[in-house]
Amino acid sequence: MTEQPRTPRVPSKPSLDGLEDKWVRVWEDDGVHRFDRTRPRAEVYSIDTPPPTVSGSLHVGHVFSYTHTDAVARFHRMRGRAVFYPMGWDDNGLPTERRVQNHFGVRCDPSLPYDPDFEPPADPDPKRQVPVSRRNFIELCERLTEVDEKAFEETWRRVGLSVDWSQLYTTIGDVSRTASQRAFLRNLARGEAYVSEAPTLWDVTFRTAVAQAELEDREQPGAFYRLRFHGGDGSGRRGAQRPVYIETTRPELLPACVALVAHPDDERYRELFGTTVRTPLFGVEVPVVAHRLAEPDKGSGIAMICTFGDVTDVTWWRELDLPTRAVVGWDGRLAADPPQGVPAHPYDELAGKTVFSAKERVVELLRESGDLDGEPRKVNRAVKFYEKGSKPLEIVTTRQWYIRNGGRDAGLRAELIARGRELEWHPGYMRARYENWVEGLNGDWLISRQRFFGVPIPVWYRLDDSGEPRYDEPVVPSEDMLPVDPSSDVPPGFTEDQRGKPGGFIGDPDVMDTWATSSLTPQIAGGWERDADLFGRVFPYDLRPQAHDIIRTWLFSTVVRAHLEHGSLPWKGTALSGWILDPDRKKMSKSKGNVVTPIDLLREYGSDAVRYWSASGRPGTDTAFDTGQIKVGRRLAIKILNASKFVLGLGEGAGGPGEEVGSRAGRGLAGAGSRVDADASVTEPLDKAMLAALSGVVQDATEAFEGYDYARALERTERFFWEFCDDYLELVKARAYGEGEAGSGGVTDGARSARTALRTALSVLLRLFAPILPFVTEEVWSWWRHGSVHTASWPSVAELPPGGDPAVLAATGEALRQVRKAKSEAKASMRADVSSATVRGAEVLRISRPDLAAAGRIADLTLEDAPADLTVDVVLAPVT
Repeated sequence: MTEQPRTPRVPSKPSLDGLEDKWVRVWEDDGVHRFDRTRPRAEVYSIDTPPPTVSGSLHVGHVFSYTHTDAVARFHRMRGRAVFYPMGWDDNGLPTERRVQNHFGVRCDPSLPYDPDFEPPADPDPKRQVPVSRRNFIELCERLTEVDEKAFEETWRRVGLSVDWSQLYTTIGDVSRTASQRAFLRNLARGEAYVSEAPTLWDVTFRTAVAQAELEDREQPGAFYRLRFHGGDGSGRRGAQRPVYIETTRPELLPACVALVAHPDDERYRELFGTTVRTPLFGVEVPVVAHRLAEPDKGSGIAMICTFGDVTDVTWWRELDLPTRAVVGWDGRLAADPPQGVPAHPYDELAGKTVFSAKERVVELLRESGDLDGEPRKVNRAVKFYEKGSKPLEIVTTRQWYIRNGGRDAGLRAELIARGRELEWHPGYMRARYENWVEGLNGDWLISRQRFFGVPIPVWYRLDDSGEPRYDEPVVPSEDMLPVDPSSDVPPGFTEDQRGKPGGFIGDPDVMDTWATSSLTPQIAGGWERDADLFGRVFPYDLRPQAHDIIRTWLFSTVVRAHLEHGSLPWKGTALSGWILDPDRKKMSKSKGNVVTPIDLLREYGSDAVRYWSASGRPGTDTAFDTGQIKVGRRLAIKILNASKFVLGLGEGAGGPGEEVGSRAGRGLAGAGSRVDADASVTEPLDKAMLAALSGVVQDATEAFEGYDYARALERTERFFWEFCDDYLELVKARAYGEGEAGSGGVTDGARSARTALRTALSVLLRLFAPILPFVTEEVWSWWRHGSVHTASWPSVAELPPGGDPAVLAATGEALRQVRKAKSEAKASMRADVSSATVRGAEVLRISRPDLAAAGRIADLTLEDAPADLTVDVVLAPVT
């Protein structure tokens, strides 16, 4: 099957301007990127696309990594697969809430009633935010994300992402909320989800719990304070007979101290184990205990355990079964009342203060009492922050929901490590990051958040006769009720008038962590429990593309959910992209204020140029932002236009305008037929050499793409293309123009051979470049082919004629370069005549001698054998 002939229609002045608008419309109208769901699973290539967070604008780092995925998607589409390539918007969570607060000048107050007529301030003041009900706040979130999502889609279309926009989803939409709540309820039913009141990492600014995966260490200035603990008073216990000195960076937590701890093998403190000491200022008697995590070489070798200063305190508290004396509240201030057993004075001087102010006052009191030994020793130390927060995290005791992830279950941890080893990693060394993360987990996945714009925890609680919640008896909806919002929906067996009343119910006020929903993107996009036919065709997916920094969050959490729900991996493989770095080699991110937005780059240089720079970044490797590389990409795109115009302007070679190398309509037939034509028509050694070299490029580029090394595929193709333009085109130009009586149609056999080779090469090169440079390749393809280059078949070695020797092209090209160099050094025109030229060290040139002589304008060309590298002696003709 072949398509109807098409006479080339080449613009007189080809241009890159306007190509994006033109082809984006055509691709959408023609459904070029639509997923064909009639194809069996074996013919489907499915991609679990990262849903970008919709909070403001995309930055160039997004374009960088998403271009990598798009290149892979386009490659597999050209390989004949039905590509499932959806797009989602991650529009719930803290980034969206912060943007809404600043944009509209509001803040959420769940205690307020809903106002159906509320409109945000016309002139919002972020410093004086208007309190609104939760429902009003969510409506404003939805209003702003809708605007942002349209801007995101416009940018992605201009970038040329070949996603199927009919598969668009949002992480806050009904489909996503249903899937997220269904998965949670099933986790709960199987005992994989549970609620627990325990010490929790807490962001005091956002007043929400934070999971281990959302932490980052930041260097902060601080100081070590050496404090004196007094010997015990001996009442009821054996007290220490001497003072004990500890060093701490958090003296404000003295009222929360519950013990001192040293390593069991530390001879300095062995005699103190089992005795008590009294805290400075407060005089509370606390035990001296032993634990393996104590560090003898840190400070004085003995530390105070407070509830809670850091995660090690939590471990000590749990394993040593110590009491709790919590002092820091949800707002980051010290509680109004002292913990049980702590005297009211001097605690009353600390109540209500921030931890910073409390520290200052405690240090003053320690100086006055003489319990501060020496002056503070200044240090810089790593402090844990919420990745989106601006203040150090505290640890407070809260009731939270968790999903088991192996952090407290060695068996499950081993299963998840085994899953990681089943997964194909590109590049392979990234697997170590996954394993290090899983092996370092110290607790289960905390999924509840004390925020507003997110997927609600689908649980209610019965109230006892005194109005207290029965947390051990949660009420859950049936799956056919989903999605639900417990703050406004009523649980089975109750009525709305029972909300908040003794014997009635309350809804769980929390929402799920955004990762708890994003970890289900394969299920959400694939129609899990909603479209069984679609899910069966795409799951498990073939690819999860993402950045390497969220292996611990998105990749791992998705593996956890699929393992628990389906007993399998969610995908066959994962391809990791690196970060974009600014000129100072720092990661580009919105929080650092060093991002570059892509839209101006796309307009100035063209999308293909930006994609070229993106695809030049190696898989998993951080890449510096570089407009110089973008300019190189634009130059390449322009050269493709001009070289294509030249090739197509020469006239036909074999088969006339109807030859359709690699068209999808003739997949498996047209390619073979075109090869027969090329075999018969490509007769000249140099033409065969060029196509043989191109055959090697096809093989290398194919292997690179199959290994997800899009950068290698681009590098190999681009290098050949420039050699093709600079050497081969110049070498065969004279012959390709040649006309005479010989051959059909008045075209010489040599011209026919060159033209056939040129058009064959152009077809192959356009298809090799198409995954990276979709716009310019589609434009040139449309000049002489029917259909889209992106639905044409990926080039194969089989469609190129055999028998050529690439060394012929390489040697002839090198000889021509030396002839040109001689002309350039003599300040002569490239069209200057050469009286004679002697080439030494290239026996293979004997079969391409006529083309070299014509291209170099050489009257007398001599070839001599020589063992050394190829050299050319040039004698220019006298200028007349």
